[in-house]
Amino acid sequence: MSPKPLFLPWTGIFICIGYFLAWLLLWPTEQPYWMLPYGLRFGALLLSPMRMWPWLLGAEFAATGLIAVAEGLPLGWVGFVAGELPEPIVVAICLSLMRRAQLHVSMRDPEDVSRLLLSAAFTVAATTVVDAALLSMIHLMPSSDLLMRALGQDLLGNYVGTLLVVPLLIMLFRAHINHRALANLTMDGLLVMLPALAILLLLSSHPSPQPQFARILSLAPVLFFAFRHGWRGASLAMLISNLGMTLVDHFVGRPASDATAQLFLAVAGTGALMLGAATDALRRSSERVAEQNVYLAAVNRRLDQLARQLRDAARGNLQAEENQRRHMAAELHDELGQNLTAIHTHLKLAQSRLAQAGMEDIGTSISTILGHMRRALHRLLDDLRPAVLDEFGLLRALDEGPIRDLLTTAGMIYHTELHGDPRLLDEDTRTAIYRLVQESATNAVKHAQASTFQLRLRIGERQSGALALLDIRDDGVGLPTRMPRGGRGLQGMRDRVTSLGGLFRLRPESQGVHLRILLRSSNANGFTPRL
Repeated sequence: MSPKPLFLPWTGIFICIGYFLAWLLLWPTEQPYWMLPYGLRFGALLLSPMRMWPWLLGAEFAATGLIAVAEGLPLGWVGFVAGELPEPIVVAICLSLMRRAQLHVSMRDPEDVSRLLLSAAFTVAATTVVDAALLSMIHLMPSSDLLMRALGQDLLGNYVGTLLVVPLLIMLFRAHINHRALANLTMDGLLVMLPALAILLLLSSHPSPQPQFARILSLAPVLFFAFRHGWRGASLAMLISNLGMTLVDHFVGRPASDATAQLFLAVAGTGALMLGAATDALRRSSERVAEQNVYLAAVNRRLDQLARQLRDAARGNLQAEENQRRHMAAELHDELGQNLTAIHTHLKLAQSRLAQAGMEDIGTSISTILGHMRRALHRLLDDLRPAVLDEFGLLRALDEGPIRDLLTTAGMIYHTELHGDPRLLDEDTRTAIYRLVQESATNAVKHAQASTFQLRLRIGERQSGALALLDIRDDGVGLPTRMPRGGRGLQGMRDRVTSLGGLFRLRPESQGVHLRILLRSSNANGFTPRL
């Protein structure tokens, strides 16, 4: 739990002196529909801790007393106390209630601005009701016109004062502006606000209706600064433009602005602050989205790097597996194959002796067993490393090799459409294509109960390398609704394709199985076909 900040008496004294001087400076600007001191009081009590409120209210009472003494105390001390004391107390009571209702002193979002302005409107309405009650007590039978005019002046003037002063105080003491934003705001003030203010002041110095036009045109720079600099720019532009036109009215001797002009200021200022807060919220949201996009881009790059590493590792595993298969096939061919050949040779040499001994049937039986062993060995060697792929090449191995023999033996019709030059592909991709077709044909023979097996292979060249599109289908019973345990055929094919950075798609069909596989090759062998 963070400790409470230390509050020293001399700090409160300096704050009260500053508040006292600010009240004296703003008091000459008070007009029927322009109550900047009320905005100063509302903002000071809103931003300061409640333990400082007696200091601030005391400083305000001293400043108003000094002003009343300078004006000769027209209502006397009793009238002065009765007229000046209730309003600050009502403002303090309203703000204390709103603080209990968790009022946040912030203008970051349109919701915060709306809560703050509603709180200001509620406080202004409460003080207006109190002023109306005091007016009824002072004037026993006040006219309805006098009462309505006084209520309108208090209600509109106090709200306008709050609207102009409170955002400035929040910007100075709570929401500090950074140096870059301050520099941009100053530059726009010189390039936009000064010319606009000069035009507005020129119109205000002419007779009617130019001053009314100037009031309406004053909204243009306010909206510009709201879009450009958020609620800070809107509040500063609104304050500067209205102070400038008020000074012109004072120097040219024109009466103060009427209720219509100040009502326009109240409505336009409220909308400008809401617009500025919405602009700030949108800008922060855009910055967060941009930061999130940068983060996601970095994550995606990391994921791509990991995916490449996984593909490289899987490709290395496939190469190691193929090398191991090649080694095992060579060992089996050299050792077991030669031994079977030697046994078969010795059996032929001993065939006459067995016949003389009456054991010719034993020789025939051994020869049959050797034949089965040789065929089994050939199938095993073909599964480990298809020699036909090295001897005939990819296209001929697919069209005429053991795959056709397997399907023909099973009574299936084998259709092939092979296009392109396999030399565009690297060895891993060629081996993968053969393995994928071999696994599909084996699955079709074992499980599909199909009568036809179709293979389409297209090999082409793109800017990023060579592409191989493999289309495999049969007209069998299709896949079961629940895959059997231990079945690794389709998953092994999918893993093989993924390790090579390809795409594997099992397309739904009403009958049979349909596979579409796309493989990319980097053309590592450096072959360039002739045109």
